[in-house]
Amino acid sequence: MKLYNYFRSSASFRVRIALHLKGLPYEYIPIHIAKGEHKLPSYSAVAADNLVPNLVVDGEHLSQSLAIMEYLDETHPTPALLPKDALGRARVRALAQSIACEIHPINNLRVLKYLSDTLALSEDQKNTWYRHWVREGLEAFERQLAQGPKSTYCYGDTPSIADCCLVPQIFNGKRFDVNFDGLPLTMGAFDACMKLDAFQMAQPSACPDAA
Repeated sequence: MKLYNYFRSSASFRVRIALHLKGLPYEYIPIHIAKGEHKLPSYSAVAADNLVPNLVVDGEHLSQSLAIMEYLDETHPTPALLPKDALGRARVRALAQSIACEIHPINNLRVLKYLSDTLALSEDQKNTWYRHWVREGLEAFERQLAQGPKSTYCYGDTPSIADCCLVPQIFNGKRFDVNFDGLPLTMGAFDACMKLDAFQMAQPSACPDAA
């Protein structure tokens, strides 16, 4: 397997975690988003959406982190990243999508660059935007965790795709000085995850293109 990704990309980070949790070897191919390498014609031939991550398996190109993680879970079911029961799967998917579909899209690099380059917001204004939406999203995430069963991780006693989404979001939040006070369940799940080798090996500082 080949993984085209960027060390600071939250979506790429999610897939790296999933691969490490499952113990799957892969070739790391860096695409430097901040330098615009994802917009080059050579990468367009790899990823039609010009986004990372892109996982190549047996010549097939897979995009979108949630779809990739579910593919990995279906093709390599142990350890499972989704619960066995339908209700549990729905809850884990909801938690994962709360981050991947609600928090992350309005705070990714494309949006932040548009705020600063096109709308001419100052660095402080841009960062205020980021912190507001991440904090609001994490407060909603905390409420969802509170409605679920008592768990070590986001749901249950083993990591799921929800945890694969949560950890990168917290890493990004730390870069922008997001306030994590008053989020005991969210941060408890994060701390539990970071005790595992898979999460440590997948983090940005462990990537070969980290700078």
